[in-house]
Amino acid sequence: MSVFDHYAAYYDLFYGGKDYRSESQYIIGQLRQFAPQAQSLLELGCGTAAHATELVKSGYNVMGLDMSEPMLRTARKRRETLPAEQRACLELVHGDARSVRVGRVFDAVVALFHVMSYQSSNDDLLAAMSTAAEHLSPRGTFLFDFWYGPAVLSQRPETRVHDLENDAVRVTRIARPHLRENANTVDVKFTVLVEDKATRSMQRLEETHVMRYLFLPEIDYLLARTGMERLCAREWMSDRDPSLASWSGFVVARKVARER
Repeated sequence: MSVFDHYAAYYDLFYGGKDYRSESQYIIGQLRQFAPQAQSLLELGCGTAAHATELVKSGYNVMGLDMSEPMLRTARKRRETLPAEQRACLELVHGDARSVRVGRVFDAVVALFHVMSYQSSNDDLLAAMSTAAEHLSPRGTFLFDFWYGPAVLSQRPETRVHDLENDAVRVTRIARPHLRENANTVDVKFTVLVEDKATRSMQRLEETHVMRYLFLPEIDYLLARTGMERLCAREWMSDRDPSLASWSGFVVARKVARER
């Protein structure tokens, strides 16, 4: 079961303020710089396909993959809102980013909204990067964001509370983090309180997401282990180098051509 299964129904409410369009345009800008001929994309951990649909609207053919069936149900509904010609360019597949093999290669692989930081162990990270590499065409491009370790340790995670609502429900989401410095992880315990506006009934959901913060030397090591090399590291949504102020980092890597 995916950690997102329990509150997938409220996922788009939680992140309704997230600017998926601007983030997708940032990715497109990186693709134009590092992979200008790219047309086919594989998105690992596509969630409800908010990024994927924006990429399709910009002319890419996208396969979105996620391990949560509830998230994919929402993604399929979002795909149905696209015009027929765009809908045909978005394929949605159930699978685990650590182990799935779809039998095709792509011009680029993307993993957004900290999918790589959800790979909390060394084995998981290596497996997910292997999946990316296995699905890349020769000299294909891998783009991903992640929790940037120096900034996490400098800023330190804090408890956050968000109150949200739509026509049907009021939701309070509490995120309580526990930093595990010796594991390079943060255990984020989510408590979600949902009030049905019509019935006034209450529901309580609890999940813990284990997030791995990453450092560039270990990223470089894992990329090398999987036949890739880093082209650049940036602060997410900018062209600046990552810094102690950059909770989210971003890397562009390329599959290394094999010697004949």
